[in-house]
Amino acid sequence: MQDPSQNKVCAYVEVYATSICPYCMRAKSLLKHKGATYAEYNVGFDWTARERMVERADGQRSVPQIFINDRHIGGFDDLNELNRRGELDALLAEPPPASSGSSSGKATP
Repeated sequence: MQDPSQNKVCAYVEVYATSICPYCMRAKSLLKHKGATYAEYNVGFDWTARERMVERADGQRSVPQIFINDRHIGGFDDLNELNRRGELDALLAEPPPASSGSSSGKATP
């Protein structure tokens, strides 16, 4: 089994979450395990971020909502399924499009 710290992560990852959501914590833990950094938007009290999340996630209001290189992944179950199928590492290795990274989320290692 390959050491996850050896994976090259280039992708721009965004996580819309709340501070008390266990699935948000699991998603962030999986991303950290993969060596990914991410911009985190706490939608618990930031209504502007929540509205942006709902718009970008095609009406989804549950958290977390995860985006990799501006592609909507979905929630933790969707992220975990990509990992289980062996597809998450490839997504995380893709370089971000030139327009990514312009949002003002908190980058978390």
